[in-house]
Amino acid sequence: MKKLFLFAVLSFLVFGCKKKSESNKKVINETLVNPEESLYRPNFHFTPHKNWMNDPNGMFYLNGYYHLYFQYYPDSNVWGPMHWGHAKSKDMISWEEQPIAIYPDSLGYIFSGSAVVDINNSSGFAKDGKLPVVAMYTLHNIDGEKSGEIDFQSQAIAFSLDEGQTYKKFEGNPVIKNPQIKDFRDPKVIWDEAHEKWVMVLAAGNKLMFYSSSNLKDWKFESDFGEHIGIQDGVWECPDFFPMKIEGTNETKWVALQSINPGHLNGGSGTEYFVGDFDGKTFVLDEIFAKQLSDKKAIWLDYGRDNYAGVTWSNIPDSDGRKLFIAWMSNWDYAQVVPTTIWRSAMTIPRELKLKKVNDQYILFSQPVKELDSYKNPKLEQKNFTVKESFTLIGNNNIDVNKSIIDIEFSNLKDDIYTFNMSNSHGDVLSFGINNKGHYYFIDRTKSGKIDFSDKFANKISKTSFETPQEKINLQIIIDKTSLELFFNNGDTVMTEIFFPNQPMETLKLDTLNSAEVNIDNLVISEFELKNQ
Repeated sequence: MKKLFLFAVLSFLVFGCKKKSESNKKVINETLVNPEESLYRPNFHFTPHKNWMNDPNGMFYLNGYYHLYFQYYPDSNVWGPMHWGHAKSKDMISWEEQPIAIYPDSLGYIFSGSAVVDINNSSGFAKDGKLPVVAMYTLHNIDGEKSGEIDFQSQAIAFSLDEGQTYKKFEGNPVIKNPQIKDFRDPKVIWDEAHEKWVMVLAAGNKLMFYSSSNLKDWKFESDFGEHIGIQDGVWECPDFFPMKIEGTNETKWVALQSINPGHLNGGSGTEYFVGDFDGKTFVLDEIFAKQLSDKKAIWLDYGRDNYAGVTWSNIPDSDGRKLFIAWMSNWDYAQVVPTTIWRSAMTIPRELKLKKVNDQYILFSQPVKELDSYKNPKLEQKNFTVKESFTLIGNNNIDVNKSIIDIEFSNLKDDIYTFNMSNSHGDVLSFGINNKGHYYFIDRTKSGKIDFSDKFANKISKTSFETPQEKINLQIIIDKTSLELFFNNGDTVMTEIFFPNQPMETLKLDTLNSAEVNIDNLVISEFELKNQ
């Protein structure tokens, strides 16, 4: 009881909750609790009230709510015995944290996994007309790992009859025993409508393994995929697998996501994807995508350093039809030492994924979900003007750069370098932009503020190349205190990175290296603004 009381008090102080008495309605000034709250706690990206968070897990939609579970350690701000934390939202932007959903037990820690709404009660867990939500997760036997055993990870299920608030673990766990593979984890379950069965993919060392089931309890191994394909420098983790129609066609392809740590193009952990065909048992790369891989070795979902372990929501209604995604906004290179102490980590902005075929290549586009638009408060709009040398987007115009969403369209780009510099009076600068001379986009956080907590945090400039000089580009920039998300050309290339300035950022300028003129066809700068509650 004492622990719950302390947690309630901390939550009250952290979020500046209003006292519900007529005698005192003032909001607690959260800066009196800890300066990092006002400096680093995001305005609109999900963070836990306190302590450690990593991978998103078990996401599903049901009866008007999006559910987000996450790897959580409630007793420290660094990784420890894993639980499933829980939050829910009506729009994926404003989140309400819930009580812990699944606790570790004598069988092990509760590692990453997924959840499905068992609409037809194939599991038989339904009771009194309440349909079950079935979660599948990895059991991690820490004693087995410490003693040098190989089979310390297995797969288990739990079910909920109250729409995901609480779960009861299946008495027959584990439902999939370990076939003597050291890294055997992170099951993602989907309903394969074409083949009328449950399909599950999990990460196994440096490959994916596919299983099928009719009841979510009894699983049959079908095939594996990935040996000698893609990046093999690290451990594969947190896969996802789903069919998608190619935009503008009736053709369906299957997409596999898999996160790897380490091995990312710009260092540490990242997520790559594959496009192919699935016959209900075996996943085979599409010939066109196989050629893309042979040219590039890996196709990354996000080329920044801070988008990892991302997966998609299940049970999205057909009337919606979107493929909705969220990821952990950090990197295992430094996640446990970033300069926050009350909590650690945030999630990315939720994104919609679309599969497109462009110039005979498959590209998985990512864009912020449309629900974000209703939180935009436009502050500045300009069209059809020319910039030369330097242009201040945010400065002395009463716009807060630390909660800004910027949509900008360029044309007449030259053989030059176009750099956005976000800065403050302390001298911190976060730079990002377009190097049209070297044919790459970039983010440079080497002077962004606090960087000495890890020698891997700002040891290089993140880059991703494009083949030919760009003449026109559209770019959406999302800034939320300590995070930067860039969506180039409607999301065909995405870069996400975090940073920790010594004081709030104040200005955002666009500078050209050689004073080349560039046309700004359209510019909209908005502030994120909470809806009336």
